[in-house]
Amino acid sequence: MASSISKQITGLTLVTLMAGTCSALAQDLAWVQEARSVAGAVPPKLLQVLSDQIAQGGLASAVTVCNEKAPQMAKAASEQTGWAIRRVSLKNRNPKAVPDTWERETLEEFDRRAAAGEDISKLEKFATMDVDGRPNYRFMKALPTQQLCLSCHGSSESIPADVADKLHALYPNDKATGYALGQIRGAMTIRKPAP
Repeated sequence: MASSISKQITGLTLVTLMAGTCSALAQDLAWVQEARSVAGAVPPKLLQVLSDQIAQGGLASAVTVCNEKAPQMAKAASEQTGWAIRRVSLKNRNPKAVPDTWERETLEEFDRRAAAGEDISKLEKFATMDVDGRPNYRFMKALPTQQLCLSCHGSSESIPADVADKLHALYPNDKATGYALGQIRGAMTIRKPAP
């Protein structure tokens, strides 16, 4: 008689196997590793583009980079990798960055896990979920607030006036301020149909 075994992966119990189905675990781990790599590749590239723009044109000019180039970078990465890539937040700046139900629940879970002392840079969640009648791989990785982020996402008192003016012009319904160093600002969220 086969016995059921639960395997804990990165702090989340998500994979239940029947004894003798190690190939299923290997397949699950392969897509998770791929997703982890894809989700981890975009933020450093964006930070580099932002740093370069700040050096050339100042902080206010970097707001335009997030507004225009970040979505272009996500689209290009999506086309290269086959994963639909975007950023979401419970306090979104871009109206397109509103999380769906699973993303919202995951962001709330990330906040609870961070409050319990988990390392924010390691917070992630993955699942195979039915989307429109078809299984999809879904993966999220928390985005911690870094020093560079505070220039546009920090307290209203710490954001320079020209940056605040640019933010208000581009994002009149902005909710993405008031963060402190190291807080979860949002997450990279990616998905693609399972084979």
